[in-house]
Amino acid sequence: MEVLEKELDETLKAWSTVSKVVSTLDTENQYKKAVELLDKLIDEVSEEEDPLIESLIDTLGTLIKDYEDRKLKEPEGDPVGCLEYLMEEHGLRQRDLRELGSQGVVSEILHGKRQLNVRQIKALSKRFNVSPAVFI
Repeated sequence: MEVLEKELDETLKAWSTVSKVVSTLDTENQYKKAVELLDKLIDEVSEEEDPLIESLIDTLGTLIKDYEDRKLKEPEGDPVGCLEYLMEEHGLRQRDLRELGSQGVVSEILHGKRQLNVRQIKALSKRFNVSPAVFI
């Protein structure tokens, strides 16, 4: 019990500094700052493993996902329109969607000549972290 109280006391002393980085995200500004910090941390970990940084990455990722779940709406519309929107948001081109098939297949999907199949819908849902319903 004494160890727990000591850890809590140390955490409270540091909280005024820590809470500027790790706390619930309520505004778009806080969200953008957290995403920027997460990107920097990911770059740092890719150069050298660090369990403390990886733990902070996990925590920031959870806070960012929570904000997105609460504040950001999934795109609505036809499946192709949603795919085009998500491609634009993520800076992707046809060649970046290899999980759909060849560039020719992707082109046919985007031009309405071919519909998405179940495998492709699952792959897109996973890639963009959205409900499969977005592409149906």
